Parts: sequence; C-alpha cells; structure tokens
Amino acid sequence: MATEIEAWTTGPQNDGVFTLEQGQGEEDGSEDLNELEVNGNWTPQEKALHEARLKAKAKRRLRKSSSRDSNRESFSDSVSGEVSTDPHSPKGKNAVNDRKSRTGKGRGLPKKGGAGGKGVWGAAGMVYEVEEPDAKDPNYDESSQGDTVYATVVPELDERELEKTINPIVQEYFEHGDTKEVEMLLKELNLGHHKYEFSSLAVSLSLEGKASHRELTSRLLSDLSGKVLSEKDMSRAFDKMLKELPDLILDTPEAPQMLGQFIARAIADHALPMSFLDCYKGKVDCDHARAALDRALVLLSMKREIMRLDNVWGVGGGQRPVRHLIKEMNLLLKEYLVSGELSEAEHCLRDLEVPHFHHELVYEAVVMVLESTGDSALQMMVKLLKAFWQTGLITLDQMNRGFQRVYDELPEINLDAPLAHSIMETFVDLCYQETVITKQLRDTCPTRGRKRFVSEGDGGLVKS
Repeated sequence: MATEIEAWTTGPQNDGVFTLEQGQGEEDGSEDLNELEVNGNWTPQEKALHEARLKAKAKRRLRKSSSRDSNRESFSDSVSGEVSTDPHSPKGKNAVNDRKSRTGKGRGLPKKGGAGGKGVWGAAGMVYEVEEPDAKDPNYDESSQGDTVYATVVPELDERELEKTINPIVQEYFEHGDTKEVEMLLKELNLGHHKYEFSSLAVSLSLEGKASHRELTSRLLSDLSGKVLSEKDMSRAFDKMLKELPDLILDTPEAPQMLGQFIARAIADHALPMSFLDCYKGKVDCDHARAALDRALVLLSMKREIMRLDNVWGVGGGQRPVRHLIKEMNLLLKEYLVSGELSEAEHCLRDLEVPHFHHELVYEAVVMVLESTGDSALQMMVKLLKAFWQTGLITLDQMNRGFQRVYDELPEINLDAPLAHSIMETFVDLCYQETVITKQLRDTCPTRGRKRFVSEGDGGLVKS
C-alpha cells in the first residue's frame, strides 16, 4: 500500500490538465475508499491518501473555473474587435495607450486626415489665410499691433444715481457760485438721455432755498445753455416742472409764481425759446400751471424801464455790487424811520443775505442819527439796533466794527454836523444802557475837550 501512495505522489502532473480516463480512474478509486471507510477498514496510509486526493480534486475544479472565465473574456473581446497583444498584461493597459478607434467602426484612417496630432500644423499642402488678431487670445500682444488708443468709458447714470450725484453739486454751487466748476463736473458725468433732469432738479432745490439761490440757479441755467444743455433740454425740464406743480405746492406754496419767474428769466437769457409759451396757449388744464405761465407772460410783456428781469429775484447775496447793497441799506433805514415797523426792517435785512456786511447797516444808522435834528431818530435807531442785537441778526463783531468806523470818521462828519460829538456821546450812552454795545466800546468813544479862556480883567482867574 505504501508503494501505491508513493507512486501516486511521484507520478507525472500536467498542470491541471487531466484526461477523461484519469478522471474515471480517480472516481473509481474514491468509490473504493468510500467503501473501505464505511466498513471501517481504513489504515492511516489510506486515510492520508484520501485527503491528498480531495485536495487535488479541489485544485482541479478551481483551475477549470478560472480557465472558463478567461475563455469567455477572450471571446467577448474578439467579438468587439479588440485584440490583446500580451496575454499576461493587465486588463485595459493596452487599450489606454491604443490611439486607434475602439468603436470598431473606423476605416483604419488617421485622425483628421493626418492633419492632427502633436507638432502638426495641418494637412500637407494646406495654405492658411491671414487672420486678424483676436484681443481675447491669451497670446495677444497689444504693443505689436500698432498704435493703441485708450478711452475712458463712463457708465450712464440712472434716475436714482442721477439725483444722488446732482444734489451735492447744486448744493455746493450755492456756496461758491462758480458756474465753470459745475460745467466741468457735468462734462465728466454721462447723463445720457436724463440730461434735462439736471435743470429740473436745480430749480426744485432753489425753490426750497433763498432768493439768492434762485438767482444763482438762473445764472447757472443761462451759462450752461448751449454748452452742456440745449434749448430742447431746457424745454423738457420746465415742461416737467409744470406737470409737477401740484406736488411742489405742498412744500412751496409760492411755487407757481416762482416757476413763472424762472421761465421769464430763462427766455430773457435766451436759454428758452420764445415759442415755449406759445405751445401752451389753450392747452393747459392745471390751474397752477396756468398761473405760472401767466406770471411769465406778464413779466416778459413789461417794459424794461419798469421792470428788469435781471433783478427778478431781488437784491441778495454777496454776488451783488457793494454800492448796490449800501443803497438798499439806506433805503431800508429811511423806510423804517417813516413807518417804524421793526418786523419789516428785519425781513428786508434778512433778504439781503449779507451777514458779513451788517456793519455797514450799523454805520449808516449812526451817521443818520448824527445828521438828524430831532430826538425821534435817535430813539428809533436805538430801538432798531436793540431788536437786531437781541434776535442775533447783528453779531458783536459787526456791531463793534460799525461803531469803530464812525469813531474813526467822526472828525470829518463833524465838518457837516457841528453837534456830532455831543450827539455821539448821548447815542453811545443810550446804546450802553440798552446793552447794545459793551463798556469797552463806550469808553473808546472820542470826546472833544472844552476850551477854557482866561479873561484879561479877571486877574488871571479861569472861567468855569
């Protein structure tokens, strides 16, 4: 029995390839061993032989199953047209590096007719036309394309941004009054088709301001006409204002009359065509718009000797000549001496809008008192200066400058008014009692010393 086991283990093996006869012989042997196992007559050698046979049988089955799977994969590859060059290479290794068509539908021709691939500029014999450089090309070099022109593109302002941008420009213009600066700022903006709204915004802001603001706005529209704004833009702006009058009246009750004055001033300055008013004859349904147009028509129909449209907004602001301001202050004081109305005098002084020039009013008031003949003018001027001092309309600096100017010119005034020194002392004392001036200013008032003569027959006694 030992010799049979040794012969089986040392027998030739064919790497898992067995014939049908060997398989039948092994099956017969296994059946004999099973019978011996049943009878209980197995020896240790037979038992070891049986275990070895079972292991060999399991290996053969494993080899058969693996060979069947490989045959199926090779058969599917042959059907799809893919042929593996190396049977021992991993699956898919050659397929990745293969540059031929994997669909099986190609004709075996090179890609792109031989015009593609690395380092290839096209098919043989192909002639390329001259192409213009593309600015979006990563290799585009603008310096090699000749002269380059740079232009600044300013986006067009919409309605919301327009109002936020224009309002600070107009408010600043009310402070400095330089139309050229506004013109320069507007040229830097891209107003687009909203250009006409600049005029309407400027007029709307001036309606809520002072008379000097309206005068500055009229000057601005006149200077911008033909440079930044055309007559068509002006017409559209005032047409829009006429339509918005019902809303403007809520904040400014006098808006129709003011807008009519703006229209008349613009026509007189040739910023608006004269035909602007003719377009609205018999076509206006709004009462406020009709009142504005009637106001403009009345102002334009008046003679120049009666009414000048240059002064349609009155006199005000530091833009007016000094002589004109002095004349207006003299007229204010004379009207006050006649009427005695403090509120009207205060209103007229505020309308002048020259707080830095109020010292001229103080000077003119004191000079009128020195040149007057009665006490009524003295008492009324003290009352007027006291009212202006208490309301804060005239500051301490302006009051001191006005009195100091009179002190300096008192010798010259005394030539025309011999009693100027005595009247001045009385007036200064009353102003100090009413707390209009300070004690220091009262003490600096010049006084004329009394002349004392010595009589020849009095024995050298001095007359008192």
